[in-house]
Amino acid sequence: MGIYLNLGNSGFEESIRSEIYVDKTGLIACTNRYLNTEQKYICVSRPRRFGKSMALKMLAAYYSRGCDSRKLFQGFKIEREPTFGEYLNQYEVISLNMQQFLIESGDQKVTEYLEKEVYRELKKKYKEFLTGEEVGLAAVLRQIYVETGQKFVFLIDEWDCVMREQQKSEELQRRYLDFLRNLLKDQAYVALAYMTGILPVKKYGVHSALNMFTEYSMTDQDVFEEYTGFTEDEVKELCERFSMDFEEIGNWYDGYTFTRFAHIYNPKSVVEAVRRHRCKSYWTATETYDALKVYIDMDFDGLRADIVRMLGGEYIPVNTLTFQNDMWTFRTKDDVLTLLIHLGYLAYDLEREEVFIPNNEIYREFKNAMSAGGWEDIMTILNASEKLLQDRTCRLFRQ
Repeated sequence: MGIYLNLGNSGFEESIRSEIYVDKTGLIACTNRYLNTEQKYICVSRPRRFGKSMALKMLAAYYSRGCDSRKLFQGFKIEREPTFGEYLNQYEVISLNMQQFLIESGDQKVTEYLEKEVYRELKKKYKEFLTGEEVGLAAVLRQIYVETGQKFVFLIDEWDCVMREQQKSEELQRRYLDFLRNLLKDQAYVALAYMTGILPVKKYGVHSALNMFTEYSMTDQDVFEEYTGFTEDEVKELCERFSMDFEEIGNWYDGYTFTRFAHIYNPKSVVEAVRRHRCKSYWTATETYDALKVYIDMDFDGLRADIVRMLGGEYIPVNTLTFQNDMWTFRTKDDVLTLLIHLGYLAYDLEREEVFIPNNEIYREFKNAMSAGGWEDIMTILNASEKLLQDRTCRLFRQ
């Protein structure tokens, strides 16, 4: 078991040993479908607190060589899938948390630091095949593949942190994107590349280095809908187990909607609510109203007025196609609204192409952000609209 190479299954073991674990192992059947195909490049973007890291621990436990994870998956959905035994613990897995590398490298040498760290582990295992003349991580992996035929699964967490936290450093972003492209694109040693972050990848300026990835975002999760959050059936089971009111949980944490699954619940908040036996906003532990307030203050094209309308229960038309998939290029109100979808502050109806406030938890966060802005006149409207929102969420819940 290594730091980056074949992390093993201890992370997933902690997840299933927790007081609350909802079986999302069906995700593995999806990734197995794309192994060693042209669709092997997967970027799943979701807000914080939507289980991205847990999914990576599960995938690492399933694919990593050097450990036996069969018992950990006993009784879970993936065990019933035909491909379960075929790929179980059969791949070299390289797990990269880009947030860690960004912090430890001092920002400006993140890719160089990453290559050095990962090469150190590869050298220990494959020293007989590495001469030391290889230049760069991609060259090292190519040499290993040529000598052994072994392919790699790449699991990359917080892939977009460089883009989010180094917004003004275009040169660093360019080097980073070039590094990822060279490491992954058209490389024979790649069996699967599964990246997670908050933002999709396609439109970072004119530098489309990662166009080989298929994006699954909060505007369209496609085959990953069921694994984005908790489904209605999963929440019902938790409510029965912990003697919680299902309708109250729905009013607080339901509202994210996709094509096949019309009711997706915020997983972290549901877990906290049933554990503590109390419904309230659980966003504030990891997110502050200041982050939301920044975007409201922009007030593009009457953005504040539309937010007030949404707080009153209305749906607002939005064009998500103009969004540049970053947190600083805003040309219209639609760009800000689309960012708020990706951050989890708004929900998106793909069929109607409209945006709305999903639930009582998010309503409270908007209200906190706007009250901090000193908008007394708007707060009067908000206080009057609170009952309207609660009535609307009850109606949605019953549909």
